[in-house]
Amino acid sequence: MNTSKVWYVTGASQGLGLSLVKKLLDKGYRVAATSRNAASLSQSVGLIDKDRFLPLAVDLNNPDCVDDSIKQTMAAFGRIDVLVNNAGYGMAGTVEEISEHDVANIFKVNVLATIEVVKRVLPVMRRQKSGYIINMGSVAGFVGAPGWAIYSATKSAVAAFSEVLALDVDEFNIRVTVVEPSGFRTGFLTKDSLAYTESKIEGYQAVKDTQARYLAANGKQPGDPDKASEILIGLSEIDQPPLHLYLGQDAYNRASEKLKVMTAELEQWKATTISGDFK
Repeated sequence: MNTSKVWYVTGASQGLGLSLVKKLLDKGYRVAATSRNAASLSQSVGLIDKDRFLPLAVDLNNPDCVDDSIKQTMAAFGRIDVLVNNAGYGMAGTVEEISEHDVANIFKVNVLATIEVVKRVLPVMRRQKSGYIINMGSVAGFVGAPGWAIYSATKSAVAAFSEVLALDVDEFNIRVTVVEPSGFRTGFLTKDSLAYTESKIEGYQAVKDTQARYLAANGKQPGDPDKASEILIGLSEIDQPPLHLYLGQDAYNRASEKLKVMTAELEQWKATTISGDFK
């Protein structure tokens, strides 16, 4: 295990991000971690070690702020080996009832901020001729549930971005993985991480039932963030990590079932699909 590697982790103040930062520091890695409040991040991590830990107050939707954090990281550690785009939040509600403003905001945080951070880290990794980018997606980006259309759209975008990014940067020895978990006990279903719009429209029963079930599951999710953190650290030590990594039994079950359904549908409509070409 190469503990001389430098990690840059966004959204590190709680949940998986916080668990990952703590484990990295325990193992001896050097870590730059971002949050909206650097002081509270330091308090949560509980480590005062300027040689190995750089807490950064970063507004990920401000390109200048992201640029500055990269410069601070390079000044402190001289390189960035692993980027983890973990910052993001959930959104539940019907498409009709979620405001345009709220839709724009979640795309800014979950998608645009991910892209902007990658844009600013890539020059560093290209100069190094090495690097590893982990973008946090969700199984919801591949297999959505009623009431999660907007959130699923953001995570689907992260997955598609990661897939093509991996093709673009392969020649520079930069690897990319999009991690797509199911339910983990990270505080995702709390008010700090979930924008929830209760439906007032008659009907939408599938949405209401699914949301009630998800909200009731808060604190009972089967996924262990500490185990997930160990898995991410392990991925960073592999020469050819997976492009997609689903995490959790539920993620595996949902993804594998959808693949079967998609394959069957693709074959069922094959004649129609290919009939659209010039003859």
